[in-house]
Amino acid sequence: MTHIDQIQVTKRDGRLEPIDLDKIHKVIEWAAHKLDNVSVSQVELKSHIQFYEGIKTRDIHETIIKSAADLISESTPDYQYLAARLAIFHLRKIAYNKFTPPHLYDQVKTLTDAGKYDAHILADYSREEFDELNDYIDHWRDMNLAYAAVEQMAGKYLVQDRVTKTVYESPQFLYVLVGMCLFASYDRAERMDYVKRFYDATSQFKISLPTPIMSGVRTPSRQFSSCVLIECGDSLDSINATTSAIVRYVSQRAGIGINAGRIRALGSPIRGGEAQHTGCVPFYKLFQTAVKCCSQGGVRGGAATLFYPLWHLEVESLLVLKNNRGVEDNRVRHMDYGVQLNKTMYTRLIKGQDITIFSPGDTPGLYDAFFEDQDKFEELYNKYENDESIRQRKIPATELFSLMMQERASTGRIYIQNVDHCNTHSPFDPTVAPIRQSNLCMEIALPTKPLDNINDEAGEIALCTLSAVNLGKVEHVSDIEEPAELIVRALDALLDYQDYPVKAAENGSMRRRTLGVGVINYAYYLAKNGVRYSDGSALGLTHQTFEALQYYLLKASNKLAKEQGACPAFNETTYSQGILPIDTYKKDLDKICQEPLHLDWETLRTEITTHGLRNSTLTALMPSETSSQIANATNGIEPPRGLVSIKASKDGILKQVVPEIEKLGSQYELLWQMPNNDGYLKLVAIMQKFVDQSISANTNYDPTHFEGGRVPMKVLLQDLLTAYKLGVKTLYYHNTRDGANDAQADMEDDCAGGACKI
Repeated sequence: MTHIDQIQVTKRDGRLEPIDLDKIHKVIEWAAHKLDNVSVSQVELKSHIQFYEGIKTRDIHETIIKSAADLISESTPDYQYLAARLAIFHLRKIAYNKFTPPHLYDQVKTLTDAGKYDAHILADYSREEFDELNDYIDHWRDMNLAYAAVEQMAGKYLVQDRVTKTVYESPQFLYVLVGMCLFASYDRAERMDYVKRFYDATSQFKISLPTPIMSGVRTPSRQFSSCVLIECGDSLDSINATTSAIVRYVSQRAGIGINAGRIRALGSPIRGGEAQHTGCVPFYKLFQTAVKCCSQGGVRGGAATLFYPLWHLEVESLLVLKNNRGVEDNRVRHMDYGVQLNKTMYTRLIKGQDITIFSPGDTPGLYDAFFEDQDKFEELYNKYENDESIRQRKIPATELFSLMMQERASTGRIYIQNVDHCNTHSPFDPTVAPIRQSNLCMEIALPTKPLDNINDEAGEIALCTLSAVNLGKVEHVSDIEEPAELIVRALDALLDYQDYPVKAAENGSMRRRTLGVGVINYAYYLAKNGVRYSDGSALGLTHQTFEALQYYLLKASNKLAKEQGACPAFNETTYSQGILPIDTYKKDLDKICQEPLHLDWETLRTEITTHGLRNSTLTALMPSETSSQIANATNGIEPPRGLVSIKASKDGILKQVVPEIEKLGSQYELLWQMPNNDGYLKLVAIMQKFVDQSISANTNYDPTHFEGGRVPMKVLLQDLLTAYKLGVKTLYYHNTRDGANDAQADMEDDCAGGACKI
């Protein structure tokens, strides 16, 4: 048997030479410097057995990285940094053939010549500015990344050849170049300050950037909006235009929200009775094909959530479209569904009455009133119910709600949109710009108008550009002010910087300039402050924190409006009337949280009515599954499933440890430690008081808490009613504990895995 010292290795340039164990040992020792509870010999022992004659040095390095990553555990969390440092070392060797990165100018020149970077960077910045920024970059910040972060960056974000897996840059270049691109249009005298501040905030994880920005800004590709909302009218022309728009945006990696609620029901007359309508399902299948026809980044098909009202005549067929029973003809399983409800529907449930279902095409004005005017909807609904000439059916509300919740429980992917809350607690005037749908992940609430053709300028496709503040970096709520200003400036500049594949999207974006800023690391923030999800202790802190988030974002947008002008459609917002989110939330909330307002809203109100806002919306709380891994943060507002979570993605199995596990491990309230959804829904409602769009909020159920291991329908309906009563606009996933390892997270979902993700 060949002794390990006699093995020949293949170098990166193809040369063979004897293995140098001492060199390997030194690299691991370097990576282990000042880390607690890590053992160099443990890493070596775990990797030695896999050496063989002629092994490539690249393979050796990857074996050692994997060996270190396998040792990550609750008791030895620092292996995540040891593995990350080894991975950065490896990545730089691939990108630069050496450990030390090149000068910023040389990097940009080389990659621009190779067609990898956008040519404007070299054209817009002087050599002096390149030198100044090169001196400012701190490449040692790469060493603050955890292993999961480096792997996600290498797999998804860094500029690379996706066929050969050759990476061309390291993380600090990504951060500085995003800032250089987004602030390029600023006056030369001030832009260097913004680029540096933005670089510091992103590279030190105070700001979390979405996938489309991290992977796309600095490259010749220029479409960075995460979420696209497309509304379909009830005509063949509009259905065709919707399909075309879906294809264009799926190919740009966006997640899609489709509102198909206007499409008339099966059997409706066409052309005055000359033909019968085929109903919704064939058109939903058409949309599904469009969503799946383009791969995202060459890896997967697109993803979409499709919306319809609970009172649609075909609702019983639509509710079961996702389930595994039935045949292909009567199922459309590769999209998710958002069911739209309002007070009338809930009232019928509470009173044990019937819900009458109609075809939108048979009930003039009803569909529009569903979003625009709740009193008018109620009046028309009652009127049409009493008109026997109109095609209709009555179903007990309990039966219909139970079917919906049963499908939500069994698929996890039937979502809820409370359309009245989306319009009454909204930054848009519903009589002018009603909200008629949400997006893939249920956190966007923006106005849309159906297209009659793909070039229709009267239609409106809504885009939302996302980012998040890392609450883990917030010691006092005033710490939110600086990242809030930088995010608003950067994302607002991005709206002018990006391209728009469809004119209706450009018109909407330029008129409304909508942004959606959320948070990451909320679970860590609660643990750090010694409060929990389920027992009410986090209510006050959450109120203060989200008050500050909305306040500082509005303040930043108002400041930008003073400099660059308010958004052209500012007059279509309630902000223009001096109405703020603190005026329109559900007052039932005051019974569960008495925390007062702490910031100067009245002065801000005056400033907004006087100078306007640059952006119609500022907040949306998204899942942020992938980008939170970059910051080694807990994702979005969710409790973690375990102190070490195992994230399975196309890049392999990645272990991620919650922040400050050694000190705060016992302070975290994990997902399945929560006794029910009550405490969580109250926190979501408090966030929604301030958030001007919506929130990706999940409901979670552990069947072992219930008799017979089954969650009673009564519990599901009670949670739904609680969320509605407290003003929650949308509900995203329904998670059921399946008894598997609680640290094990699901495979990446559509929102996290490449569509509307941050």
